[in-house]
Amino acid sequence: MSATTVRDVRKPEHEVAKAGRPRGVRRAGRQRHGGRLTYAILIVFTVGSLFPLVWTAIAASRNNTRLAQTPPPFWFGGNLVKNLGIAWTDANMGTALLNTTVVAGTVAAGTVLFSTFAGFAFAKLRFRFKNMLLLLVIGTMMVPPQLSVVPLYMMVAKLQWTDQLQSVILPTLVGAFGVFFMRQYLIEALPTELIEAARMDGASSIRVLWHIVFPAARPAMAVLGMLTFVMAWNDFFWPIIALTQNGSPTVQVALTGLGRGYIPDQAVIMAGAFLGTLPLLIAFVVFGKQIVGGIMQGAVKG
Repeated sequence: MSATTVRDVRKPEHEVAKAGRPRGVRRAGRQRHGGRLTYAILIVFTVGSLFPLVWTAIAASRNNTRLAQTPPPFWFGGNLVKNLGIAWTDANMGTALLNTTVVAGTVAAGTVLFSTFAGFAFAKLRFRFKNMLLLLVIGTMMVPPQLSVVPLYMMVAKLQWTDQLQSVILPTLVGAFGVFFMRQYLIEALPTELIEAARMDGASSIRVLWHIVFPAARPAMAVLGMLTFVMAWNDFFWPIIALTQNGSPTVQVALTGLGRGYIPDQAVIMAGAFLGTLPLLIAFVVFGKQIVGGIMQGAVKG
């Protein structure tokens, strides 16, 4: 045994691994640190994203006279609590927030559930006219929603659902985007062999869905639920037709009654908009870690 071999044997393992690694190759799991340009770009995008929300809070803390001046204010005033109280009372914001939470939560849960069922069927099951039905589902995305307003309102009026929350919930309980989204995800994330093995073990369709499909689709379900909840919360077009401000309004319908008069009170309107946005921010702060974790879990699936 040569002297060189003896020295190599006596070296610690981490030094041997380091010596045997080609130059320029980083160790697995080692994090890369961004440079100054990376941080500068991230700061610019962060400030640009937060500026509309911050300026809404600034405008809500001022009065209408100050907002009409040039340049506009860029720091907080002393009327925030007063304007928030006016917006809360005039817009019946407590009822509107409760109604919007019920609508957005129900629509998000229904969309996730039914889209997962349909996406699994289109991705893994075999039945006649599957491709044609999928094309029909995707084709509904090309139809402008304005075309369905009149027949939809006639149906709601015939069922005597006008100014009731079910008139907003049921028409949006499932959509083509959610079905297509879940179908594309389950094609790659759910092995067909796993379903066949469960069938051979005698598992029913309910057990396959509960123990195999739902765990595999959990990341996509989290993302779809988040997107659907935000869209349902901010929906304005159909709720303003089906609901009224004095009945069972959502947040967006209630905000249309703020600042009325010969000169609209922009500060009160901004205060109402800030109140309508605040629950979404709280939900993201509370569930943001789970949402981002679901996105990352879906991104690194093997």
